[in-house]
Amino acid sequence: MALFQKTEGSVGVDIGAHGIKLVELHKAKGRPQLWTYAVVKQSMPIHHMFLAPEKHIPGNNQLSTEMMTEVDNYAALLARAVKEANITTSRVTASLPVSQVFHTLITLPIVPEKELSHHVAAKVEKMLPMPIEDMQIVHQLVESEEKKEQYLRVLVTAAPKKLITFYTNIFGKAGLHLEELETEAFALERSLVGTDKATVMVIDIGVDRTNFFIIDGGVPITHRSIHIGGKEFDTVLSQVFQVDSSYVEQIKKDMSHYDQMLAPELFQAVMAPMLKEIEYSIDLFMHQLGNEQKRVEKIILTGGGCLANPIISLIKQAFPVNVFVGDPWARVVYQQGLKRVLDDIGPRMSVSIGLAMRHIM
Repeated sequence: MALFQKTEGSVGVDIGAHGIKLVELHKAKGRPQLWTYAVVKQSMPIHHMFLAPEKHIPGNNQLSTEMMTEVDNYAALLARAVKEANITTSRVTASLPVSQVFHTLITLPIVPEKELSHHVAAKVEKMLPMPIEDMQIVHQLVESEEKKEQYLRVLVTAAPKKLITFYTNIFGKAGLHLEELETEAFALERSLVGTDKATVMVIDIGVDRTNFFIIDGGVPITHRSIHIGGKEFDTVLSQVFQVDSSYVEQIKKDMSHYDQMLAPELFQAVMAPMLKEIEYSIDLFMHQLGNEQKRVEKIILTGGGCLANPIISLIKQAFPVNVFVGDPWARVVYQQGLKRVLDDIGPRMSVSIGLAMRHIM
């Protein structure tokens, strides 16, 4: 559904394990304006297709017949989302799944800018999950608060070239121009953190996986991922209410609208590994050079698997920080008649909104 008069826009596409989320934004008076959106639900093996580097044949970045079949399947689903949304531009930014991306912060001696790429490659080569020639590597300098530092802090992100080829083919077959591929971390920073320069943790709870990001000064510094997500919370709800899993989604919606609260203790077992991961991520961040005196000031929750009240309660019990569900629509202009619908889907749209913001913010 198109919502406003036509202007130049930007589309963000988030391909996840359970479907595709698409958002088109346009710029209006300096602010992003919601133009249209779509959510297409379907289980897809996006987190499992590239997870076995031991099966990777060095130098072979061609897609297998099986992968080309998946390209066709994903392209058909994406074309369906495009048709449903009735988008007005083919300019697209898409996200790479966290589970497939290598991400680290390194320190280097101060070197000439023209030599930086060489030093980055030499530093990370042994850390990568597959040969460096089969990875696409990008880096950016992280500014230091100390102007006279004797070292460089460099954020490095790498993804398999085969994965990039896979995504490029999907969008090409769907008739879209893929302008950028970026990690979910930068999209979430745009939609949930914005101009806030505080040290923030964003926890993205999907159906199958939960991703943990620490963003400092507007830059995603760490990210980790565990194979626990919303389906574990759904199992608890199904047992508590003694209903079939098909009713759980409606129960979660009702709870959010009427601020009903379940005893957090019911979710203690599910939350235990998440709490450990929060602690580990914070410890990892604070032990990086230059971060020793910093503290995570707030934790922002998002994602389609997020069951807010018990999660917030249990995190607050373990960590003395402000914990809340982020609103990815907060920086977006939209018709107020859509507010309830957008609030319902907001947590699962955070990545696609942030992706669409890339070229209009």
